[in-house]
Amino acid sequence: MTRPAAASALPSPIVHVGYAVPRAGLPAAASFRRWVEAALRGAKRHKLAELSIRIVDASEGQALNRDYRDKNYPTNVLSFPAELPPGMRLPLIGDLAICAPVVAREAAEQGKPARDHWAHLTVHGVLHLLGYDHLEPTEAEAMEALETRILAGLGIADPYA
Repeated sequence: MTRPAAASALPSPIVHVGYAVPRAGLPAAASFRRWVEAALRGAKRHKLAELSIRIVDASEGQALNRDYRDKNYPTNVLSFPAELPPGMRLPLIGDLAICAPVVAREAAEQGKPARDHWAHLTVHGVLHLLGYDHLEPTEAEAMEALETRILAGLGIADPYA
């Protein structure tokens, strides 16, 4: 006897992961997919989503931050939401660039397991791709609360505590 598929099952996201740095010590693509899926589920996105994640070094992270945000230093994660032409129906939500040396430095400075920080920044970036932001205090509170819930579901402590 076969069981029917759960009505609330979400389609698995399509996640392309590219490493522009040596992969030793970095999360595997499967981990990024798991974190993306958790973020989409937490944000209640019920349709297919596709995104790319590029793991970059400090020089590429700095160049991207300078060129797209006018800030001349590498940052932990940059989100580039998809800007599709009107009427184009694709599951593409955008791209993330995550700077490996910044993630490692921040995790060490904050006394967090590096893997937990990678998960947090992936979730944070995906939420940005979905339109969440933290420019205003109320937006920041809502986004941080959602991130904390998503990460708790992954067994990760509150990153803002």
